Amino acid sequence: QVQLVESGGGLVQPGGSLTLSCAAAGSTFTSSHKLAWFRQTPGKNREYVAALNWNDGRTYFADAVKGRFTISRDRGKNTASLQMNNLKPEDTAVYYCAVGRPILSALRDESMYYYWGQGTQVTVSS
Repeated sequence: QVQLVESGGGLVQPGGSLTLSCAAAGSTFTSSHKLAWFRQTPGKNREYVAALNWNDGRTYFADAVKGRFTISRDRGKNTASLQMNNLKPEDTAVYYCAVGRPILSALRDESMYYYWGQGTQVTVSS
């Protein structure tokens, strides 16, 4: 059983930056695992943000955040980070980290991820 705990959310002004962290405990990830970040606003489905291959660190991004967000992991510490730059009000959401084994064509499918954190709120507002 894997437990994921997000941290680092908060209030930031438009154009600002924020780094979210995801700490994983309870298991060791294999080469087929991917860690992803999703976000959700009230009344909407969860939206895929970014993902990475746990083994080689290759990253993938949704078009809405490409060029502004980066995702990374520290295999030794079993942690991952989502660095968010040039934040916009539309980035306001609860952000979740998740772990699963989706194939590349299914990165955006939340049903492919079987471990989820509790979420952390990010609010972008002046």
